[in-house]
Amino acid sequence: MSTLICDCNKTMPLQAKSLGAALDESLTLHSSLCRREAGAFQQAIRGNEPVVVACTQEKKLFAEVGSQTEGAVAPVHFVNIRETGGWSRDAAQAMPKIAALLAAARLPEPEPVPTVTYKSAGRVLVIGRLDAAERAAAMLEDVLDVTLFTTGGPGAQERRYPVLGGRIDALTGWLGAFQFTWTATNPIDLDLCTRCNACVAACPEGAIGLDYQIDLARCTGHRACVRACEAAGAIDFSRPPEAQTESFDLVLDLRAEPAFPQHAPPQGYVRWDGQDLPTLLKLRELVGEFEKPKFFVYKQKLCAHSRNEKVGCDACIDICSAAAISSERARQQIKVNPNLCVGCGACTTVCPTGALTYAYPRAGEQGLKLRTLLATYLRSGGRAPTLLLHSQQHGQLLVEDLGRAARLRQLQGVPAHVIPVALWHTASTGVDLWLSAIAFGATQVVVLVTDEEAPQYLEGLKAQMAVAQAILRGLGYTGTHFELVRAASAPALDAALQSLGQTRQQGPKEVARFAVAAEKRTTLELALDHLVAFAPAAPDAIELPPQGAPFGTIAVDKDRCTLCMSCVSACPANALQDNPQLPQLRFLEKNCVQCGLCATTCPEDAITLQPRLLLTPQRREARVLNETQPYGCVRCGKAFGTLKAVEAMLGKLAGHSMFQGEALERLKMCGDCRVIDIYSAQNETRITDV
Repeated sequence: MSTLICDCNKTMPLQAKSLGAALDESLTLHSSLCRREAGAFQQAIRGNEPVVVACTQEKKLFAEVGSQTEGAVAPVHFVNIRETGGWSRDAAQAMPKIAALLAAARLPEPEPVPTVTYKSAGRVLVIGRLDAAERAAAMLEDVLDVTLFTTGGPGAQERRYPVLGGRIDALTGWLGAFQFTWTATNPIDLDLCTRCNACVAACPEGAIGLDYQIDLARCTGHRACVRACEAAGAIDFSRPPEAQTESFDLVLDLRAEPAFPQHAPPQGYVRWDGQDLPTLLKLRELVGEFEKPKFFVYKQKLCAHSRNEKVGCDACIDICSAAAISSERARQQIKVNPNLCVGCGACTTVCPTGALTYAYPRAGEQGLKLRTLLATYLRSGGRAPTLLLHSQQHGQLLVEDLGRAARLRQLQGVPAHVIPVALWHTASTGVDLWLSAIAFGATQVVVLVTDEEAPQYLEGLKAQMAVAQAILRGLGYTGTHFELVRAASAPALDAALQSLGQTRQQGPKEVARFAVAAEKRTTLELALDHLVAFAPAAPDAIELPPQGAPFGTIAVDKDRCTLCMSCVSACPANALQDNPQLPQLRFLEKNCVQCGLCATTCPEDAITLQPRLLLTPQRREARVLNETQPYGCVRCGKAFGTLKAVEAMLGKLAGHSMFQGEALERLKMCGDCRVIDIYSAQNETRITDV
């Protein structure tokens, strides 16, 4: 693999020798790789080995040069080392970070995943006041098939587009598959209306507007409009309201209140304020076939959402900003609509079991990237690395703006110990990867959020950080290892990053070498084992915040518990177990995900959740939470239940008319003896006697 570095006209103090040593490669320092030294790029891409170009600004130019270079077949990876550190005030100390960024860029691309396909023929529904809708339509009609739905307002005399009207009942779907349902409640049939304006002129109350809809609240029922429209026959007050449905590929909504209130509306649904032209330009491009990755993988058998139609964990449903996740408790699962999913990954972050995992990139690929960044940084002489996780959209723009301002000596720039890591979305990582990063040598993990994150994402990230921080503090690691930085401008980001170096964070003395697993709980166990092994403190247990805790125990009220074992059948993680030999309720704390299904299912309300991380060997051993004596059949002596459960049953049924005398006594028998007793009793009425 070849790596091409450029100091961008000598504006970065790059040290080719130290960078090459970190990458185990001899590097040549260029100053004008995108201009007079472009021949070096052409020479590098003529081979088969991948090429890393330390420049993202001229990515398009390099692509054009590559297309014109004979024999250019090498894949090219681009990485930004300029705004991320090369232009910062302390750029001379940033070589370990730059080496880390170059090393991460050498990693292979994530493995491909299944895709979600959208097909749009360009049929767009514009909803709003007729005059505004017609203005928008005029800017779309050359590329889109426009239909208008009027909510009032005057329209043009010329009929240029189909116009619908009435009461909106529902709008569902996504790009290429919107279903619009409305009820035609107006007496004027807009398909028959010729816009002759005779009805408007005839109405003495002015109840008919130039959108050719009748305001029934103002209409007094004299029907002058009907007589005026006799030739066209478009007005009929006796026509019953009629529900209608049509399909559209796109929706442009001009109303003040959106049709989709969620933070992330479906793709293909666009709101317009009448001024923002880029919005309409974006809409014009949504014709054709589009693909996106299927960002998630769902394993139903791990899901702790529901059992026996009782709901336990619904963290993913609560946090989804696209309304893409719904409950199917009858089927003991959730349902994720891949067409509505925007790939934020927040559901995978808050999922305690790992039933939902992020697929692009996979956890293992993301973990390899973090481990490569930190290992290269530390091997190159860097100290106390901080990971700055930011989005590829607004977060990346902020980092680039900060780098440019630092070049102009207006701001400090990204500090040398802060390593920016771009994510598809900042909500896509959680406690498993964060704790792994600390085990890999990071002293701090900072998540940068801007105005693009949904409010529930921020709450979810805060809860995850509180859990992770509680674990490290409980283990004796001092300092604040996880921070949520909110910034809307480069100066705000600069101030936040400069403040990070003012406190010291303690981490493990040795870095971990494990690979992040595909299963979330496995990764957590690996990270915890390493952090515990080098922890300054050795507590028996660490109390965790109740919100978002993936570990814990349960407390069972023995006076209430009848050992009916309903909780055992409901537990999705096999944390609660019975004993086939004895009436015992056993608990394996390592498996507990604190979903609450046991507490919800328990008919006696005998179970309480207790979030904590147990660190003693008993965490991996099944322990008895409750036990009682078995109840023996009064006829044959065979155990068929628990003493407590049978006594509770007898107490509840003793007053029932169907369980008196011998019938009550039969409840004390096993199933076999009960049948024998019924057929051998002389005073029982049989069906053959009737």
